[in-house]
Amino acid sequence: MKEPIVIIGIGELASVFSRGFLRCGHPVYPITRDMNISQEYQKITSPKLVLVTVPENELYLVLDNMPKAWCNKIGLVQNELLPRDWQIHSIEKPTVTVVWFEKKKGMDVTNVLQSPSFGPNAPIISKALLSIGVPSPILENEQDLLYELVRKTVYILTVNISGLVNNCTVEELWLQHQPLAREIAKEVILIQESLIGKQLPYEKLIDGMVEGIKDCPNRFCLGRSALSRLKRALKHAEKANLRTPKLLEIAEL
Repeated sequence: MKEPIVIIGIGELASVFSRGFLRCGHPVYPITRDMNISQEYQKITSPKLVLVTVPENELYLVLDNMPKAWCNKIGLVQNELLPRDWQIHSIEKPTVTVVWFEKKKGMDVTNVLQSPSFGPNAPIISKALLSIGVPSPILENEQDLLYELVRKTVYILTVNISGLVNNCTVEELWLQHQPLAREIAKEVILIQESLIGKQLPYEKLIDGMVEGIKDCPNRFCLGRSALSRLKRALKHAEKANLRTPKLLEIAEL
């Protein structure tokens, strides 16, 4: 039997990864909200990977309580993720997967784009996802990872926030309401630039977002986290003293 893998947060996303790990021969140990991470660490001191699959708003709390011995084995899969989110917790080299597949209760996995991985345990995640039909290439460097992280953020925030105005499909959004989508995407990229501290390739990110739209055109824009995503974006903008008139207008609807 291969080395064990710990998964923190047992939801729909975790179920997909667990199935892949098990198919590849790795025992999987779940840690739920009701379990104490420090206590569980005493039972599994040397896992191969500690995959954190909790929602975005719970990530910092989990990382704050992470045993130091596990910090060099962490895997992250959250949306709206940037290097600053793990660096602030003194995590130097996590394995990061940019998840483009969807898994809803009672439904099978829906692939949108490939879900690339980067980091020490990227080969394990890639192999596990491929074993269950989820394409997961391994990225070559940190620059490619940063682009993929921001591309996913631009996509998910743009379509979700647009859905607060008009909950159409993503294809309808781009074909019929493209000015709205571009305004939102522009402000989202501006916020991402402030968080990263450097200019980003605007047109490349827009093209990357459109790839996601075209790959799964019938997906509806509005998600259950849309409003919280808008609030987080506005909080970042306010802290950086950025002008985001379209986001503010939508927040006031």
